[in-house]
Amino acid sequence: MTRGERPEPAASAQPARSRGGCVRFSAAVFFMGLGAFFLFVTLVGVGLYRQGQAFITRAQELFQQPQPTPVVDMRTIVVRQVRGASELTTAIFSMEAVVAQSRDRTLGPFVIGQTKLLYVAYGEVRAGVDLGRITADDVQVISDTVIVRLPPPEILDSKIDVERSYVYDFEKGLLGPDDPEMQSRAERVALEKITQTACETGLLDEANRRAETAVRALLTVAGFREVRVVVQPPSPGTCRP
Repeated sequence: MTRGERPEPAASAQPARSRGGCVRFSAAVFFMGLGAFFLFVTLVGVGLYRQGQAFITRAQELFQQPQPTPVVDMRTIVVRQVRGASELTTAIFSMEAVVAQSRDRTLGPFVIGQTKLLYVAYGEVRAGVDLGRITADDVQVISDTVIVRLPPPEILDSKIDVERSYVYDFEKGLLGPDDPEMQSRAERVALEKITQTACETGLLDEANRRAETAVRALLTVAGFREVRVVVQPPSPGTCRP
């Protein structure tokens, strides 16, 4: 190079500037992408957090909702309280009945012998209302008032007390017939008579009254302000031994 001539710039200066620009551009793109990634992650996280909070809130509301009050069928409770009181309704009638029995031995139109028995029977008849037959359909509850319809009264038992009964008189003529069933027939007739008398003197009505009193007392103690008890008349054919 001669004196007075300017030196030419280095041939590598331009490429160096180009590489620096590319690096800065790449870095800018990288940081922008990184920022976008973090922004995306942040947005996803916030969305998931909000969804989780909403799920937790709904779950809390579900569990914190007031549970429905259990429905109690008061009729069933009344039935349970009443069914165990059947013995309180029992009315008892007892009496002695004198029954005469006889049997003749005949020859044509003539009586040639006779056997006679006079029997004194002690019998007892028990009547009552079977409260065990009450169902929920027989009970109506309106506020603090309960209405109960009772089954009809019935003869629970009737019997001859053979320990207290006895043959008062027995007579058999010379030709009187043997009749081993005579005392058994006397007992059956006596039982029919005692049962019929018990019905005529109002034993079944007494059973109804006892049942009404017992049920009313039970349900009043149970907290009902008003108790109505509906009794039924005896069923046809009840007054039979």
